[in-house]
Amino acid sequence: MQLNKVSVDDINVKGKKVLVRCDFNVPLKDGVITNDNRITAALPTIKKLIADGGKVILCSHLGKPKNGPEEKFSLAPVAVRLSELLGQDVVFANDDEVVGENAKKAVAKMKDGDVVLLQNTRFRKEETKNLEPFSSELASLADVFVMDAFGSAHRAHCSTVGVTDHIKDTAVGYLMQKEIDYLGNAVETPVRPFVAILGGAKVADKLNVISNLLEKCDTLIIGGGMAYTFLKAQGKEVGLSLVDDTKIDYCKEMMAKAEKLGKKLLLPIDTTIAAGFPDPIDAEIEVKVVDSDKIPADMEGLDIGTKTQELFADAVKSAKTVVWNGPMGVFENPTLAKGTIAVAKALADTDATTIIGGGDSAAAVIQLGFADKMSHISTGGGASLEYLEGKVLPGIAAIADK
Repeated sequence: MQLNKVSVDDINVKGKKVLVRCDFNVPLKDGVITNDNRITAALPTIKKLIADGGKVILCSHLGKPKNGPEEKFSLAPVAVRLSELLGQDVVFANDDEVVGENAKKAVAKMKDGDVVLLQNTRFRKEETKNLEPFSSELASLADVFVMDAFGSAHRAHCSTVGVTDHIKDTAVGYLMQKEIDYLGNAVETPVRPFVAILGGAKVADKLNVISNLLEKCDTLIIGGGMAYTFLKAQGKEVGLSLVDDTKIDYCKEMMAKAEKLGKKLLLPIDTTIAAGFPDPIDAEIEVKVVDSDKIPADMEGLDIGTKTQELFADAVKSAKTVVWNGPMGVFENPTLAKGTIAVAKALADTDATTIIGGGDSAAAVIQLGFADKMSHISTGGGASLEYLEGKVLPGIAAIADK
């Protein structure tokens, strides 16, 4: 799966109209952007295309509009923020049908280096079903298509895949390239020893990831809520901890697979327990740490214990590549964040290439202040998981190979 895609560095866009699929799915409160990380992440690609004299037409979805256009999901605030960050005017083409009169006029007026932002692609019902005529309408605006929205690359939509049926010249942007380089290559051609750390609540969400990573890594570490199904599969009492009884046999199979392949599979040796889940999630909570085979029947495991923190940190010390997806406990609660913090610290202290696979683990690393210590934090949630499963992502497959 060594991916060799045409990138923005390989194309000449001077005087050409370039449609760029970005991920501007930013959190909004009363029409105000509360976090602009996704916008700043898109800037290197946009600036490169401006500098090369392209006419840059940006598109993205935002939220999940149910029945066509909804004002609260308008990309208007994004255009304002983009103008500030780029230091130049970004024209917002406000069309409920996305490729309407406003869009066509704005594009017709463009000079080299100009930027236009189209309205939310999901204002069109065809978008998520990848249907005509929306794909060809989007494509009709441009000569070149650049895909830079990794978080949407696992979805075959009009603006991620459909347009490539009508635009011959395609490339990935810098953000996509980085995801392919780190995530794709870490899993396919890792520098060893390669340690994978999986957490999060449900085994069911990570079935294929566990299986795929066992074949690729040298050590697989399992923490978070999903660890209790593994512990139960070993015959241990897990009390009221989160368990998926339908996946006990699967966990047994995976432990047997690890043994057969000669891979290390590490599970928590002790656990932080409480009488129940904190409510609200950040409420003060009384906890104690017990060995993993000593969880009382009326207690619930909510984080890895102190001995496990050391065990997992030790496994990371000698690693050369580490991929981490999913927190070790209920990290939103300060008392139950210790396991996740310990793993984040271990990754921050290592010289290994450290890759955070999107979703909650990315949120945890950023929230806990370790972001700048990681080699790469993926911008995709579902996309990162599917990539780690070894799936081909349609939004990457649609882009031309070098």
